[in-house]
Amino acid sequence: MRQATMVQPGRIQFRDDIEVPAPGDDEILLRVSHIGVCGSDIHVNHGKHPFTSYPVIQGHEFSAEIVAVGAKVDAEKFPIGTFATALPQVFCGECDPCRRGDFNICDALKVRGFQVPGVAQDYVTFPQDMVIPLPQTMSAEIGALIEPLAVAVHSVSRAGPLSGKNVLVTGAGTIGNLIAQVAQARGGNVLISDVSDYRLEKVRECGIAKVVNPKTSDIADVVEQVFGPSRFDVAFEVAGVESALDTTVQLVAKGGTIVAVAVYGDRPKIDMAVLGDREIVLKGTLMYKHEDYLGAIELIRQEKVRLSPLVSVRFPFDDYMQAYEYIDQNPDKTMKAMIVL
Repeated sequence: MRQATMVQPGRIQFRDDIEVPAPGDDEILLRVSHIGVCGSDIHVNHGKHPFTSYPVIQGHEFSAEIVAVGAKVDAEKFPIGTFATALPQVFCGECDPCRRGDFNICDALKVRGFQVPGVAQDYVTFPQDMVIPLPQTMSAEIGALIEPLAVAVHSVSRAGPLSGKNVLVTGAGTIGNLIAQVAQARGGNVLISDVSDYRLEKVRECGIAKVVNPKTSDIADVVEQVFGPSRFDVAFEVAGVESALDTTVQLVAKGGTIVAVAVYGDRPKIDMAVLGDREIVLKGTLMYKHEDYLGAIELIRQEKVRLSPLVSVRFPFDDYMQAYEYIDQNPDKTMKAMIVL
């Protein structure tokens, strides 16, 4: 089978002589169909991911066809020929977070495509407990977007119920776009900000009407125009820059909640005086759990989210490196690059 390995930043080595793995008793063999390229993958390509060493087989957001199952796998739940996706986490199952069901923050967490091999090859095996079958009506391309949508579902869940609440999302990349869509689907009144008019136009295509570009408008004025003097109850900070985080702290309503979704290259300063004085709740979020994948699939089934506008470009597997080159050359015009096997 074919396999793509990033042997060093900016260099992928292809092989076509790799043996197809055999599934263990509780494993499922998957034929990979589509792989999404995410921001963390781009950091690996640039040599700037702090927790990834080389060589590494990338790929963690994907769809695939079930082609074989192990002896102990429930064949009725995972029929041959069904399309599926899978959670990429590898966890210990023994630490305190794992014991309480929070394997997404396992003390020894590893993620496929970063600390352990990913799915950038024709066939991969996964434990059956991590595989999620997809509805027959779902395309393989949309199936590969379940992973980033699950990130959004989990992030939104961290804020609690949103029905009737005013919500600000800072950052309209793929994850920010999806968080805005999920927050709106959960009953929130959503405003999203970004410095890219292209990304804001994509947000509008996905059904979010209220947008603001802080480069051309005063965000505080727009927040008051949209939400009134009470401003917003919940913020999701997805831009990953200190100024955006400070905006959420300064403008969120007293007693409001801020969910920090982004990964920050530099450690941001936070106005703790305002945070304490206004009893603002600041929460983190990381990845997802099984229920978030299932919630993502249900949102698609109910047509509560729009994913197709997010796919900017597609490349065949053998042109994997060209996908990164395209993203680097068109950073403001690329939402999601898709690798097609």
